[in-house]
Amino acid sequence: MSKIDTQKAISKDRFDNIFFMKEKKVELLSPAGNFEKLKIALAYGADAVYGGVSHFSLRIRSSKEFSYESFKDAIDYTHSLGKKIYVTINGFPFNNQLKLVAKHIEKIADMNPDALIVSTPGVIKLASKIAPKIDLHLSTQANVLNYLDAEVYHDMGVKRIIAAREISLHDMIEIKKHLPSLELEVFVHGSMCFAYSGRCLISSLQSGRVANRGSCANDCRFDYTLYAKNEESGVLMKIEEDESGTYIMNAKDLNLSYHVDKILQSSVIDSLKIEGRTKSAYYVAMSTKTYKEAIDDFYDDKFDPAKYEKALNSIKNRGFSDAYLFQRPHERYDTQNLDTAMSGSDKEIAGIVCEDKEHFLCKYKIYPDDEIELITPDDKELCEVNNEIGKIYKKDDNWYLKLYKIVTKSHKELESVHSGNTNPIKLPMLLPAFSLLRKDI
Repeated sequence: MSKIDTQKAISKDRFDNIFFMKEKKVELLSPAGNFEKLKIALAYGADAVYGGVSHFSLRIRSSKEFSYESFKDAIDYTHSLGKKIYVTINGFPFNNQLKLVAKHIEKIADMNPDALIVSTPGVIKLASKIAPKIDLHLSTQANVLNYLDAEVYHDMGVKRIIAAREISLHDMIEIKKHLPSLELEVFVHGSMCFAYSGRCLISSLQSGRVANRGSCANDCRFDYTLYAKNEESGVLMKIEEDESGTYIMNAKDLNLSYHVDKILQSSVIDSLKIEGRTKSAYYVAMSTKTYKEAIDDFYDDKFDPAKYEKALNSIKNRGFSDAYLFQRPHERYDTQNLDTAMSGSDKEIAGIVCEDKEHFLCKYKIYPDDEIELITPDDKELCEVNNEIGKIYKKDDNWYLKLYKIVTKSHKELESVHSGNTNPIKLPMLLPAFSLLRKDI
């Protein structure tokens, strides 16, 4: 083949790859810690959500937000929007729980979710027997790092593997080469585990809360005081770095927003996943909205990492790291936050617009004439307005709300409104449901 023919072939391969990526748009998967957060995730652009009831899930606290009845409603709601919902049954059961696991799978299967997220070979076998028509996704807890392990699970009936957070993109490409029919899902944002994706015993040791059964106490986030002991003299000396100790095991949060283009260019990833079923509604909205924009911008050739970084910095976080997808763990020295368990943000969610679009519920504190930024699922529904209730206006490419007076749904006027007040507050105009009211702090 001549040099010109070779260049033409390379150009064609690149064109075919880009065409394939645009035809096969990646899924954005967001956390659904409760029904409200599920609705918010879907409103802000998630293609699918994941969650469950408390039984055998790795987020017992958030999953208690759902009963079987409300979770069935959540599944029906998700499907009514033409989107998908995956159910977390990713705990590690003991012998005396196996019959309960089977009954739980039966109940969930009757609700017709799109997939079950499971962690162990035994539960895979059980789910395949009880619910053979429901797809199985392998949890990141299984720690798949290579194509041999992936092949074992794929042969057992697993349709998708949620890769270990310690894996590299290169290794995921290799898995896809060997198993092209296997779907691959990767975490792109959220909290990072100190250990191998949940294989940690510190919580069990210190508080009796077992990480792999859904009740991790996040002991790695605590501040610890270190001591050095002279074995000969018995002298114990405190090692001081700070008056409150040191956060020696505290991992930064994952943030791959500025690598979304590289991930999608690989054309091997089927789903981008955001961690955070126990996080706030504001976190769910902002992280989903930002990654949705990053994905859409990639396909529209408008990828802008600085924009995503600015948006995600408005969410409370422990500092950000791009972790291990592009470098090995032993090559990274910036994945820990040794100063604080949680870094703050200069933004605070002040309210959420109700589903009636006419009112909002206060989540912080609001006074007349406060300048409040609007974060909406779709800015196309906004327009400037000025009336007796207040005004909505655009400034520096952002939308804002200013209330002249605070009026409840029952027409009572208040001097101010604070979180804890459950009275819906009147808006100057209809706003998209689940829009967020955000204030500088």
